[in-house]
This record gives sequence, C-alpha cells and structure tokens, in this order.
Amino acid sequence: MISQPDSVTPAAAARVVANRLALQCLGLLLATKMCLAGILSPADLKRVEDLRPMFAGLMADLVQTSKRTDIPAADADCVKATVQNLAEISQELSSFEYLITIEKELTSVGDNDPTRDVVKFAIEQSTNILTSQRRKIAQLPDQCARSALALAKSQQAVQVIDATTGILSSIRSRL
Repeated sequence: MISQPDSVTPAAAARVVANRLALQCLGLLLATKMCLAGILSPADLKRVEDLRPMFAGLMADLVQTSKRTDIPAADADCVKATVQNLAEISQELSSFEYLITIEKELTSVGDNDPTRDVVKFAIEQSTNILTSQRRKIAQLPDQCARSALALAKSQQAVQVIDATTGILSSIRSRL
C-alpha cells in the first residue's frame, strides 16, 4: 500500500511564504548591517530588527483574514491577491539576497572594494522590486477598491513595503 503524502493546508503554505518573505527581507538587511558595521545608526539597527515581526505579522493577518468565513468571497480573493503579491516580492528579492550576503563572508571591505558596489547594486535592485510591487499592490482592481477590508489590508502591505524601502534607502545613502 502506497501512502499519499499529507496535503499542505493553505494556512501552512501561507506561513511558509510569510516566513520566507520575512527571512529574506531580514536576511537582506541583516547582511547589510553585518557587512557595514559602524555605518548604521542604533536607530537603523532597531528598524532592521523590527522588520521580521512586521512582515510575519502582516502575512499572518492577511492569511487569517483571507480564511474568514464571515467576509464575502470577493473580499477574501482580494486579500489573497495581496498575499500572492507579497510572495512574488519574496521570490524576486531572493535573487539579490545572495549578492548582499556575500560581503558578510569577507573580513575586511574597504571603501573602494568592488564588493561594496555589488552590495549597492543588490540594494538598488531590491528597492526597485519593492517599488514596482508597491505600485501593483496599491493599484487595486475596482472590485477590491470598493471593499473597505481589502483596501485596508492592501494599505497595510504598502506600509510594510514603504518601511522596508525606507530602511534600504537609508542604508544605500551611506554606502
């Protein structure tokens, strides 16, 4: 008798996506923090540390909201679309995460080191991804824009993206 693997529930899949997104964004920023020690202010470090719970909280809230039985299916679909957009961000950011994290392996990186340029490039590309996806999330279809719930959830996602973009921009400006 061949046993079938347990099916993955939508909530479990969403948790995996949420964790991956949070870890990638956090990894991206922590790697930058580690390789540029002394450049980030204590306030920046605190903001970086606050990203993971912010992303994880957002994704958990979105997933829970999309599963609620007391909201119209159309609203749940709009929230699911926001989750899907955040998952897309996660996937796109993963391609630049390595470029940023390679510098943490080096013991000494000077001002003119080419690796610094690679990190700058990765941060710029990550910021571009976040900006592009922000527009996508902010431009809701008419059906979603009419839903107060879907609009509020997409605005939460935009706020998290804006916070992440702001942190990356502040780091980039010091490189």
